[in-house]
Amino acid sequence: MTTIKEVAKLAGVSVATVSRALNNSGYVSEEARKKVESAVKELNFYPNEVARSLYQKKSKLIGLLLPDIANPFFPLIAKGVEDGVNQRGYSLLLGNVEDDLEKEKDYLKIFAQNNIAGVISAVQGDIKDLQNMPFVLLDRVESDQNFSVHSDDYTGGMMAAEAIVSRDPKEIVIMVGPKEVPSSAARLAGNQKVLKDHQLDYQIFQTSSFKFELAEQTAEQFFDTYPNVDSVIASNDVYAIAVMKEALKRGRRIPEDVQIIGYDDMPFSRMMYPGLATIAQPAYEIGYRGAKLLCDILEKGFVEVSRIQLPVILKIRESVRKKDEDE
Repeated sequence: MTTIKEVAKLAGVSVATVSRALNNSGYVSEEARKKVESAVKELNFYPNEVARSLYQKKSKLIGLLLPDIANPFFPLIAKGVEDGVNQRGYSLLLGNVEDDLEKEKDYLKIFAQNNIAGVISAVQGDIKDLQNMPFVLLDRVESDQNFSVHSDDYTGGMMAAEAIVSRDPKEIVIMVGPKEVPSSAARLAGNQKVLKDHQLDYQIFQTSSFKFELAEQTAEQFFDTYPNVDSVIASNDVYAIAVMKEALKRGRRIPEDVQIIGYDDMPFSRMMYPGLATIAQPAYEIGYRGAKLLCDILEKGFVEVSRIQLPVILKIRESVRKKDEDE
């Protein structure tokens, strides 16, 4: 690996001059700066970002915490965050927490050791651990949390329930996401509001996780518990598709015998057949807007809007029954 001493030797200047040129600190003559730039290019030299951040008392690194990158929703968020921070001159360190509080704490330690500028987090850990650094929360956000970006889950829950209500449901079951996840509670509240307004009975199937690897097992347990279900409001697209697969294995037709609506609108939801009806939330934009919000905090010291709620859209596909002949 090329060192700063080698750059200084090739440029014919001191190490201190190279350091000042790279860090834009202190006086460097135009001639010396051109020599340093030429040597850096010739030697393909990349400064140690951590050392530079310690010297400058600031960093161009941002930490991102995600619950589970196996869930297709979160890579889309990560892509939005990455594009957003890159456009502002920052780089990204990713921590895949996997719903493990100890892993989250370990990643926060790693972030601190790398002198990161701030944290963007979509996990449900203790927010007090983030208080010593600028942070923005994504997706799983309490109603009173500032410096956050999320979609309108309450309205999304209402939309999902309305889609089922208007399609002749007989036995409705809501598959609810983990209790500790704020978005799960908001979606459930929206579901219940609509079903109660229409005076329809329903059952609740509580799941303990959104983890991808638990989806098929959860779907089996779901049908063991509710073998006669004919209308399912699923907690997300991954679990909705697992329910569709299990229904077909048990000889149930979709949507004639069982209609299902998901949540997220992942790419595979529209590519499969029957296509999955779902509530589309803007995963990429959640990440991108979160990155913009954090960068504004870092660079400006304040933001005019600290809590951003994005709209959701109902996507009707073949997994739900038709309302009438014209639909």
